[in-house]
Amino acid sequence: MKALALVDSPEHVCCRYRIRAFEPALDRAGWSVELVRLARGPFARIGQFSAAKRYEAVILQRRLLPGWQLRLLRRAAKHLIFDFDDAVLYRDSYDSRGPDSPRRARRFAATVQAADAVIAGNDFLADCALRAGARPDRVRVIPTCIDPELYKGAAGSRRGDGIDLAWIGSSSTLKGLERQKPLWERLAHEAPGVRLRVICDRFPDLGALPVVPVPWSEAGEAEALAGGDAGMSWIPDDVWSRGKCGLKVLQYQAAGLPVLANPVGVHQEMIEPGRTGWLPTAPGEWAEAVRTLAADPRLRERMGRAARASVAANYSVAAWGPAFVATIRGTSIMNGVGAVRERRGMVG
Repeated sequence: MKALALVDSPEHVCCRYRIRAFEPALDRAGWSVELVRLARGPFARIGQFSAAKRYEAVILQRRLLPGWQLRLLRRAAKHLIFDFDDAVLYRDSYDSRGPDSPRRARRFAATVQAADAVIAGNDFLADCALRAGARPDRVRVIPTCIDPELYKGAAGSRRGDGIDLAWIGSSSTLKGLERQKPLWERLAHEAPGVRLRVICDRFPDLGALPVVPVPWSEAGEAEALAGGDAGMSWIPDDVWSRGKCGLKVLQYQAAGLPVLANPVGVHQEMIEPGRTGWLPTAPGEWAEAVRTLAADPRLRERMGRAARASVAANYSVAAWGPAFVATIRGTSIMNGVGAVRERRGMVG
């Protein structure tokens, strides 16, 4: 059995963690998946959509097609799946036009109504699909997943005079950090010795908070994270961010790091305050959390172990592989660790 995945790029982070990660599970179930970059021109797309007839399932990841293209794909696909891990019906947090986009909303509604299955990365996104008219029996929540075995445990603090917070992400997501520069400057003054280990392809100026630049690479990201003492995430409190699926947090937890993050969206589901990290809001709470972790290496180790166990149980490829395979096949799994969460009675 063969599936076709139409994606932004086979190397795109969403494809890596939401489709490629499940290839071994698909293989064990007798399936293979061909990853194809969605063509740019309309005529090239017509050819791609025609070829979709040769596959038992087609995954359209994140992209919202014009109506005529969606209809062509729908007619060609025997079993059409829409997978998304961002609030693609809205503009992003930093768009000067604001979040609402009638065109995106129309295309999103048409897509989730046309699909045989909708895979949403979190509960907020599932609700978006339901409110846009998706059938409840077709919507599945399958979070972005990670393989903890690919990550080394944190090595512990390498310095006796402070703590290294780790932050990993792309250049575009650095905007959130840069817009909170006053918070990080206050953190530097109130938690002496703190540094921010930025794993990225660009490095910000955060004023008084020292930045340790670590160039990102797919092969080296796990080792780079293991060099930190705790992970850190900050996202705006808006509809775009509530659609985020928390990959940063999952990577920190897989690396055995306690996590500090503001209480927005999935941060609140992934982090158990006092056990796997903290969810500070006010600047003073951020500083207190950093000082506490800096002063107690054993606490960091204990929290890191709990965080790694949590991600293995709740957000690992092994836990969710059966649910993903079942959705591609067009069947349903109702029980077990990898259970698909049914979304019922949530449209209002």
